Amino acid sequence: MKRLLLLVAAGLTVVALAGAVGLPDLAGAQSASDAPDSVTVSGVGVVNAVPDEAKMSFGAETRRPTAQAAVSANGDAMRRILNALRRAGGRELQTQWVSVYPVTDETGQVREYAASNSVSAVSDVDDAAALIDAAAEAGANQIAGPGLSSSNAEQLYRQALAKAVENARLRAETLAKAAGRSLGEVTSMVESGATAPEPLYRAEAQAAGSAAIVPGEQETSATVSVTFSLR
Repeated sequence: MKRLLLLVAAGLTVVALAGAVGLPDLAGAQSASDAPDSVTVSGVGVVNAVPDEAKMSFGAETRRPTAQAAVSANGDAMRRILNALRRAGGRELQTQWVSVYPVTDETGQVREYAASNSVSAVSDVDDAAALIDAAAEAGANQIAGPGLSSSNAEQLYRQALAKAVENARLRAETLAKAAGRSLGEVTSMVESGATAPEPLYRAEAQAAGSAAIVPGEQETSATVSVTFSLR
């Protein structure tokens, strides 16, 4: 009897081990087959707009025998330039830098001192040429720009985002149709970022005697990654 019981127990142990090692994981197979089908695509949206703002820098350099005299003369010059910019419609005026340095001759001896100052100003694109003319007439001898931008840049980017999502849906529908499926709901969406507006130049007439400012168009783009379930 004891020998029979031992044989039965050993048989049960072998069966248990065989089940642990050799039987398929039915629960795992079932969860894998239940995973929903999906498709992930990238969408790109682009919006073109004519910039309406111009940012420029205006400066003056003055030279005098001493550093103090150069700074004083430069201050007077910059006050004239600032007043001219305000009268011409410049806004958001901001000092960019101030510098004073010695000017030497070929032997390394200091001949005089130079002082320079630069400010930035923003204007409507239509007023940019007049702003440049006013600053130059007031004595500005360092002028740079313009950097063109849109005052409604955030709104333009949101429009590009909406176009990017629609573009992603069209791409996903094409893939689903090719596979004999249809799109379900959006399961995830990631904004991939924006690109800096790119200028698309366009010829435009300017008033005679004024600086030529051609705003052209700027391209604002957005990219998204969207995952759709499949039916």
